[in-house]
Order: sequence, then structure tokens, then C-alpha cells
Amino acid sequence: MIRVITDSTSSIPRSLREEHGIELFSLFVNHDGKEYKESSMDLDEFYADIYEMADNIPTSSQPALSEIERVFEDAAKAGDDVLGVFLSSKMSGTFESVVRAAKGAVERHASFRFAVVDSLTNCMELGWPVVSAAKAAASGMGLHECAQHVCERVRSTRFIFAPESLRFLEKGGRIGRASALLGNALRISPILTVKDGVASTYAKVRTQKKAMDKMVGILRQDMEEHGLRNIAVHYIGSKQPAEEWARDVIRPLIGRDVAVVPASPVIGVHVGPAVGIAYECDKPMADKFTSVFPEVVSSDAGIERLGAAAL
Repeated sequence: MIRVITDSTSSIPRSLREEHGIELFSLFVNHDGKEYKESSMDLDEFYADIYEMADNIPTSSQPALSEIERVFEDAAKAGDDVLGVFLSSKMSGTFESVVRAAKGAVERHASFRFAVVDSLTNCMELGWPVVSAAKAAASGMGLHECAQHVCERVRSTRFIFAPESLRFLEKGGRIGRASALLGNALRISPILTVKDGVASTYAKVRTQKKAMDKMVGILRQDMEEHGLRNIAVHYIGSKQPAEEWARDVIRPLIGRDVAVVPASPVIGVHVGPAVGIAYECDKPMADKFTSVFPEVVSSDAGIERLGAAAL
């Protein structure tokens, strides 16, 4: 049996995780002296106060190493393989912690097999490949083939989102104060994405409305060129604008209902109120990566780190 494990920044709805037997390592959000376990938070309740967080942006922390080690130990004792897919190693040390725990399990159980993937992304851009991997494992695909499948699926996803303002990005040090002041004065609304493992600017337009229209245009072009397999509308802050956009704009475009999913707070508190889309196409996108690629650490490769090209 292959156990499929991811982390809470994947934002996979609980019902979807339970349907496909996906296990979860939870990150934590720390705010005003309180620690919140991301996987059990009431995200709408937490996001209701997001406008008050700009001057005191919450911090985040990794899953406890002891919890990761326990899960790998249990899998090894049960004779199960583990396929893990985690948020970008450029955003968190979670991936490296998982690798250490997996190596430790192999040292104690020589027959234990694992493959863990650095997805170089987060939210449902990570979540969709995880769901696809769980389906592949359930169909009988082997561990190494599932890891290959994940890397292919990651290349077939895109996550674009438009923040209401540049305030949180400036307060969190993601952009300079001068750039934030100028951008807000000119009503510049960037469309952000995750590129090569880090947040980056996909496009810049004037006003939030134009940013929303631009995202629709990007989605439409990707659908024409690569097809569409899965999609979710993400939100940070209020759910209502995301629901209206999903119902009135995205659903008519794709011809079916759209899941509306809160983005991981570990990610969202650095962006501030925003709406976006994370979708999985049928075919990989040539522009998905430029300087780095998803990597796999696998017991089958002598516990070596493999670039996606090596798979």
C-alpha cells in the first residue's frame, strides 16, 4: 500500500482528502501569542480579522518533527510505502524536515520505501497534483511511477491571484515601501503567481477589476492550449467576492460548478485580501518552470535528490 501525504498549505478540502485517503502534516500560524493548527482552524473566522493583521502579520511554523517521524515510523512498521508531496522548499523548511524523517525511517527499517516531492508551489496548485497522485496510487501505479506522475502534474498547474492592495506585501517585506506607495497611488494591481518555487509577478494592470478580467483571459488561453482538468477559486479574507466571481464568471466560462476554497493562512497572511484561481490542465505548460524543477528524494535512488529531468 502507498500512503499519500501532503501538508496543510495544499488547501485540499477535507471531503476531498477523506475521499482519496490523503494524510496531512499541519503547519501552524502564530498570532498575538496564540498558535493555531492550520488543519483544524476555522479559516473564515480567522480571515474575518485579516484587515487588522497588516501591522502585525502572523508568523508560521513547520509541522513538529516528532509528528513527521511518528507517521513514517508507523508506515514502515506496517510495511507501507510513502509518497509525500510538499510545499516549495523555497518557502518553508518542511520538505527538508520530511526528508530527514524519511531517511531516519530507512535507517531503522531497511525495507521501507519512500518518495517525497518538492512541488515548488502551494495551495491547490499543490493540492491538485496530490489528489492526482492519490488516484494513481489507488489504481495500482508503483511508488516511483507515482512520483513521476506528480512531477508531470505539477508542470500542468497554474496559480494566479490578485491582492486587493499592496499593503500586506509591503508590510511583510515582499516589496519595498516606495514600490508599494507608487503602486497604490497609481492603482496598480499585480497578478501574482508562484514561479520557480517563489511568489512572483505574472502581470501588472490598473485596478482590481482589470486584474480579475486579466486572470480570466489567462485561464481561457490555458484552456485553449492545454485543456482543463480541475479548478478551484481561492480567496484570502472574505469569501463572498470569490463566490460571486466563481458563480458569475468562472462557471459560465468552464461550463461546470467551481469549488471555492480558502487559501492556506500560512500563505495568505503575507498577501492580504485576494481572490485567485488554481487549476490543473490536461497537458504540461512549457513556461511553468525556468530555472528550477520539482525534485524527488527517493529511497529507490539510494536516497538521492533527483531533478525532475532525471525521472
